[in-house]
Amino acid sequence: MAGMTRRTGKSKEETLIEMSEAGSPSGGEWPEEEPLNNEENNGYHSTLDSGSLQHDDAKVDKQQQSKDSVYFRDGKRRIDFVLSYVEDKDDRKQERRKLYEANMQKAGLELELEDKSESEDGKTFFLKIHAPWEVLATYADVLKIKVPFKVNDIPENREIPVGWLFTPLHLPDHVMHPDPDYFTSSFDSNKHDFFLIEDKETFFPNSTRNRIVYYILSRCPYNKEDKLNKDKRGIKRLLNNGTYTSAFPLHDCRYWVKSRDPNCESERYSLYRYWARFFRFYKEQPLNLVRKYYGEKIGIYFAWLGFYTEMLFYAAVVGLICFIYGVATYDNTVWTKEICDKDIGGEIVMCPLCDKKCGFWKLNSTCNSTWQSHLFDNTATVFFAIFMGIWVTLFLEFWKRRQARLGYEWDLVDFEEEQQRLQLRPEYETKCTSRRLNRVTQEMEPYFPVTSKCARLCLSGATVLFWISLIIASIIGVIAYRLAVFAALASVMKDSPTNKLELVGSLITPQLATSVTASCINFVIIMLLNFLYERVAIWITDMEVPKTHVEYENKLTVKMFLFQFVNYYSSCFYVAFFKGKFVGYPGKYTYMFHISNLRNEECDPGGCLIELTTQLVIVMTGKQVWGNIQEALLPWLKNWWSSRNARSHPESLYSRWEQDYDLQNFSQFGLFYEYLEMVIQFGFITLFVASFPLAPLLALMNNILEVRVDAWKLTTQFRRPVAAKAHSIGAWDEILNLIAVFSVVTNAFIVAFTSDMIPRLVYFYAYHPGTELTMQGYVNNSLSVFKISQISNESTPDPGENPAWFNSSVITTCRYRDYRYPPGHEHEYSHTMQFWHILAAKMAFIIIMEHVVFVVKFFVAWLIPDVPSDVQARVKRERYLVQEYLHNYEVDKLKKQLNQKGEEGQCICPEIAATVKHEVLSECLT
Repeated sequence: MAGMTRRTGKSKEETLIEMSEAGSPSGGEWPEEEPLNNEENNGYHSTLDSGSLQHDDAKVDKQQQSKDSVYFRDGKRRIDFVLSYVEDKDDRKQERRKLYEANMQKAGLELELEDKSESEDGKTFFLKIHAPWEVLATYADVLKIKVPFKVNDIPENREIPVGWLFTPLHLPDHVMHPDPDYFTSSFDSNKHDFFLIEDKETFFPNSTRNRIVYYILSRCPYNKEDKLNKDKRGIKRLLNNGTYTSAFPLHDCRYWVKSRDPNCESERYSLYRYWARFFRFYKEQPLNLVRKYYGEKIGIYFAWLGFYTEMLFYAAVVGLICFIYGVATYDNTVWTKEICDKDIGGEIVMCPLCDKKCGFWKLNSTCNSTWQSHLFDNTATVFFAIFMGIWVTLFLEFWKRRQARLGYEWDLVDFEEEQQRLQLRPEYETKCTSRRLNRVTQEMEPYFPVTSKCARLCLSGATVLFWISLIIASIIGVIAYRLAVFAALASVMKDSPTNKLELVGSLITPQLATSVTASCINFVIIMLLNFLYERVAIWITDMEVPKTHVEYENKLTVKMFLFQFVNYYSSCFYVAFFKGKFVGYPGKYTYMFHISNLRNEECDPGGCLIELTTQLVIVMTGKQVWGNIQEALLPWLKNWWSSRNARSHPESLYSRWEQDYDLQNFSQFGLFYEYLEMVIQFGFITLFVASFPLAPLLALMNNILEVRVDAWKLTTQFRRPVAAKAHSIGAWDEILNLIAVFSVVTNAFIVAFTSDMIPRLVYFYAYHPGTELTMQGYVNNSLSVFKISQISNESTPDPGENPAWFNSSVITTCRYRDYRYPPGHEHEYSHTMQFWHILAAKMAFIIIMEHVVFVVKFFVAWLIPDVPSDVQARVKRERYLVQEYLHNYEVDKLKKQLNQKGEEGQCICPEIAATVKHEVLSECLT
């Protein structure tokens, strides 16, 4: 490279370093505008050299040279990025490409064009980009990329007791640790000899190379310098307006076989062999190799997902034990025996569950649903709810420690400040017309006026509230469906043939059918609203014009999660905290909005907890199954279809860039959706876990598959993403903490108000008959009495709806779930004192449980430091050594300069000579 200049008059963040080639015209000036000829090469190499080769000759050349390579035709310069475009008659697109490619060359990038005749479809041009050492070194300095300068000599003492037991879980050392452990420092282009540079072509990993090239591409303009328009800049805009069809870095080889080129690392093959296969599910993840190949941001995601899955194992084991306890204690529960006993439950006549279409029924008909409810509504439920409150704290605290260790190992300790300072979004730079002085850097920087920012935020907030209101409206619609359909199903299923089925006939009840169908409809609505809102959320986030990439992701994360939270959890909140709570009693039922003829629905005779379990299972499992279909099956089908013609060609003819071009694009939101999926799942297993102890087990099984599915699709079905750095999981960390705190409250309310745990305990200790503590008589005590003759005409069952055994002249009263005085009492149908005792006990339980769990949570959080002590010591030690080695390097450099001047006969200042002598002496002493 002949020279290097920096444009002046611009802020530091938008500066694009220009490099002029020795042979470039006018010393690197912007090219004169000329008509674009498709046969011309615009200064870069092409398959058709100056148009001298004919089309047939190109085919011969294609047969002679293998195209499955990651190098230019000279076999030396590595392809760091590929742009593709289709030839069209749009002169504006041709002009943009010509100027953009010329400006890329001025920035120092080297280009090589593959003509459309070389492509499979005969229409697509591929522009290969190589960043020479001078460009990489310059931008590594600008981006403060950390590189090795000395092998780490600090001994690592992390031996695990009985580590031999985990040998089957380990991967080969060359896969787990592809590079030695180094001390690193920010690259300085003026100190090449300070760093461990053995080979300039391999010094920067491929992920760093494509990150630097993308940084240049995202800021490179596509207009002339004398007509500079800030909107006309960046590869994103060129992709959006169709100038280019794709932009991506290359995979280094085919995933199922190593590259034939000995200079190629074949890291993709190693990832597929040791990581991206389902039968490796029991193996540890090669996170260092993932980070080296895909970058820190993707590496952090898989580290978090793997750690989350490991911690789920403990929650799943405890949840399974609680479920087994429920199965084992079923025969020992007095109240279930009373309900199923024909002499007790069979003699209790219950009031109709709906108006007109529902008849009277006997309590023992709910024997099966009572058994199902006991599996989850038992003493172990309280223990598991408390355990999960502590588990979630341990998970978050241990993840902080794991994240801190990764931050040290991956050189991310000081990354946050660099990210905020250097990674301004190109869209922010182009849309900000105002500039103001930065008081820290004393440079002019883009600035967005406060009035415009407030207006955009208001519009954004109004849009989010509108979509949340749509969710609430859809939930109300589903509730209306439940109310309307239950009465119809109760009438239709009375003599349904399903009742005669031996195994499942007794399980299919109107309540279950209504709950299942409503849950399925709600799931479909959830998926539809998600599909629509995703696009709206991206649009309004773009409209806000966030300043940095981190700010953009955080804003989008908050919008998406707020919507998803309401969308996924609102139906569960309804069943847990509202259904069956505002029903009234037979003589005075409560109706929806007090104006419709839709009576508020009651809980299933077995309780609302079993309905919450049903809702949770359908939404949670349905989302996971559908998510895996979307993530794995659809990309595979698309790739299979797009590459159907090329598969029949020999490997040497199917070029590396065409192979990757046929893969699916990994969008900038790809990782965002992965986090969102897992955080929503995290909410299911924490917010409502008291209703379904097996939720962590289902999540564990899903995540074991999820890790390998995500690895498989990323390695085999998607183009290689542009590497990005991240020191943490970002805003998701705060969201997980909020869910953890909120889950303590929700589980306390579920145990208190949705399950029957507290009423049983109050009866056991305060209202049991006789002197001995017993649960006998609990069922009769929990049901109130109502006089049938007092039921209004609007609620009386229609003729033919009552069962054959019902005789109105003999049966004069019916029972219902509540604590009210019987007919004839002076406080007829008002709440009994027992009702208020139970309510007080519920509130006391909520307060006690919340305080106990919160105290334990905060104590555990205080007890466990966020950063392990050995990591803190190693960070301090490394910083000290970096300063020491930099100091010694500068001293040695100064000595060499002074010695050279002394040999040339120049006078050496005595003060400097004394300083050097002292430094040399002290160095010898140490």
